[in-house]
Amino acid sequence: MAGSEPCDACGDPIEEPLARTVQLNVDRSEVDSQRLCPSCFADWIERYRTEMQPRRREETHDADADIIVD
Repeated sequence: MAGSEPCDACGDPIEEPLARTVQLNVDRSEVDSQRLCPSCFADWIERYRTEMQPRRREETHDADADIIVD
């Protein structure tokens, strides 16, 4: 396919209109940039949502519960 570049995640060629670019910037400096196909982009979004959403109270270990104060 002319005009296509590979997905940085799976390596499959992707056409420009379908490509998504994910950039990670810290203090205005680019740390990482990836061109992803629609499927890999959906996987990236799901992984981000899963890892970055706050956990419910019952799913987290309450460290204060193990502290004994005399």
